[in-house]
Amino acid sequence: MNPYSFRGSVPTSRTSSTGLRQPRVATAGSHHHSGHAGEAHAVQSSCSSSASTAYASSPSRPANIFSGVNRRAVEKLRQTRMASTPSQLSASATADAPTAPSAPVSHVAAPGTMKIVQVPLGDRSYPIYIGTGLLDKGELLQQHVPGKKVLIVTNETVAPLYLERCTAALTSGGRISVESVILPDGEEFKTMEVLGSVFTKALECRLDRGVTFLALGGGVIGDMTGFAAACYQRGVHFVQVPTTVMAQVDSSVGGKTGVNHPLGKNMIGAFYQPRCVLIDVDTLSSLPNRELASGLSEVIKYGLIRDTALFVWLEENLDLLLARDPVATAYAIERSCINKAEVVVQDEREGGVRATLNLGHTFGHAIETGTGYGAWLHGEAVSAGTVMAADLSYRLGWIDRSLLDRTRTLMQRAGLPIGPPEAMTAAQFLGLMAVDKKVLEGQLRLVLLKGPLGGCVVTGDFDHAKLQETLLHFCGGK
Repeated sequence: MNPYSFRGSVPTSRTSSTGLRQPRVATAGSHHHSGHAGEAHAVQSSCSSSASTAYASSPSRPANIFSGVNRRAVEKLRQTRMASTPSQLSASATADAPTAPSAPVSHVAAPGTMKIVQVPLGDRSYPIYIGTGLLDKGELLQQHVPGKKVLIVTNETVAPLYLERCTAALTSGGRISVESVILPDGEEFKTMEVLGSVFTKALECRLDRGVTFLALGGGVIGDMTGFAAACYQRGVHFVQVPTTVMAQVDSSVGGKTGVNHPLGKNMIGAFYQPRCVLIDVDTLSSLPNRELASGLSEVIKYGLIRDTALFVWLEENLDLLLARDPVATAYAIERSCINKAEVVVQDEREGGVRATLNLGHTFGHAIETGTGYGAWLHGEAVSAGTVMAADLSYRLGWIDRSLLDRTRTLMQRAGLPIGPPEAMTAAQFLGLMAVDKKVLEGQLRLVLLKGPLGGCVVTGDFDHAKLQETLLHFCGGK
């Protein structure tokens, strides 16, 4: 039985031969994932908008319903499991992958090996490779390095684990030479000052516009390397090799880059797409449990805002993810990348629907800024922020109690916080939330859940008294 198949029209569950319990997802009036072994699953969302939502509605649907952002992620996902040998993997997968498909497409190159999710952005389209042992496949990385020099940017935690292997993969064949710069590890070092060391290294090595900057690490390294690539000589090539769950399911895809400022997280940066994203699932074996759980908050987010089948699957298979089951992990990563890519294709520069990916982030960024960058992991803050957003959605009467409870329970089962640190006050939250990228003309806008599972809005049109209630509830009345 194919562990990835989604069949049936009744939202019940079953257990596959691999141990992954698969949801059967309703096909009418909800997010549906149709197909059988070898057929496509469609990733759909039902993000509603309100009077102050900043995007245009479809002329064919009511004004408060978002459409056009929910295109099928795949037409023939896993149509055939090709019988390629590992040595044939790259060539056969590339041949079958369209250069610029109309929607993100996932290709399976060979059973149990590598998948490719295409991000179709015209002449800036790029593949996301997902598999095991990919860090040793030099041909994959080299085909996305147009020049002869690469600057690997990594940190002091990842470098001893993977820098030598990544360098060997790039230099095999003798065409490419590699330089590297090792940054300190942690969100607290995501600053302009630390970023300067990347530019210094590039200039000391006299790297020209043909260089490729390669990010080897988690979300902080990816964001900083991408921003450095966008700035150095006004733009050089950029490749992502993420090594954390957070980076693999979210931050490495979509081209958001930047650094923090003491007054606000990610307030300085650029949209700058990579030439490829290479996800070697084996790198997660060295990830601490806390980092693993942190990344799962973003996977849960996709289920809440647009992929109901994924949310149900997480409820039934979370223990496998926490146990680092390779099949479950690869599936969660692929499904997340498809969701992220589909949204990015619709709204690359966050003028509309891409903002829905920030569910829980306004509350979460306030926690990160308020506690000092690095005290809480990003996913921990997002988890608490997501529960706070769900609580506010419930107080506004936009979701029922069961969805709030399911959200809280799933985050808690993942080992994530479901509320802010005790020291934070409601006034502190409001002050920090006022410095947020979604604030528009002085109006605070939030991503909130609305309707059944999978529905969301980005809006400033809500009862702010209810926001105060939520903050006081989580801040112990302070």
